[in-house]
Amino acid sequence: MIKVLVFGKNGQLARSLAWRCKAFAGLRLQFLDRNDCDVAQSGNITKAVDLYRPDIVINATAYTAVDLAESEPELARRVNCDAVRGMAENAARHSVPFIHVSTDYVFDGEGKVPYRETDPVAPLGVYGATKLAGEEAVRTITNQHLILRTSWVYSPFGKNFVKTMLRLLGDKKHISVVDDQQGCPTSALDLATAILRIVPDIIRRDFDQFGTYHLVSDAEMTWRAFTSEIQAKATKILGEQWLGATCEIKAVTSAEFPTAAKRPSYSVMSTEKFIANFGFDLPEFNHSLIEVLRNLVEGEEYA
Repeated sequence: MIKVLVFGKNGQLARSLAWRCKAFAGLRLQFLDRNDCDVAQSGNITKAVDLYRPDIVINATAYTAVDLAESEPELARRVNCDAVRGMAENAARHSVPFIHVSTDYVFDGEGKVPYRETDPVAPLGVYGATKLAGEEAVRTITNQHLILRTSWVYSPFGKNFVKTMLRLLGDKKHISVVDDQQGCPTSALDLATAILRIVPDIIRRDFDQFGTYHLVSDAEMTWRAFTSEIQAKATKILGEQWLGATCEIKAVTSAEFPTAAKRPSYSVMSTEKFIANFGFDLPEFNHSLIEVLRNLVEGEEYA
């Protein structure tokens, strides 16, 4: 049995890992929430790793309030950098691998072709800068690491774009959505499955493919296009009588929808390295979105 210690319990990725791990009989996951281990205190991380003595450590925690981070930079740094450093140090102390999830926000969005892992980074705001600092800490501390950069994460859990749009589509006659930012909407369920699939490989003594990887869906689109996909697929599931089926989706620019933190206008990332080294890709976008929507509808969490 492979013992997996997961920092985080209530976020999208952690809850997706908990759901998906039922299909992986050889893995035993231990989840820690803030009550179990406040990662802002490095001593708590040390105690947790010493207590559970895992075969691998996964960080599923993050400060993800992109706009709020602009006014809470110290808190964002404590969670996205300092805590990550503590996890990496303790994984290294026990000589076990460490998986850390990062973000497309490490890029400035000036690219025109899908970003590769070796492309220059230049975060635009506090959130991206603290996530990048977390990456750099991990690389400095342990060679036994996987940094998985992903983007536009959604799931049946917590707050995310899909759940917000389902609610707005059902409540409004028309909504405005940004149409000049492009990325790859990625299901946390897919991320969780991919992570659990590669854990047995990573803990092998002869594994030599540690490093940074991009792991996103195969779909490139804007937020408005994503909203249209949500509307179309939800209508098929809920039927034409669903009020959201007739909601008008208006395209607006980022300038018309100002936020405290600037977003990358282009954050599409290439997954070629991950596919080449692990032999698989994430499921097709349409399948993944429908799966999440069906789970939301069945649980009535869209209301």
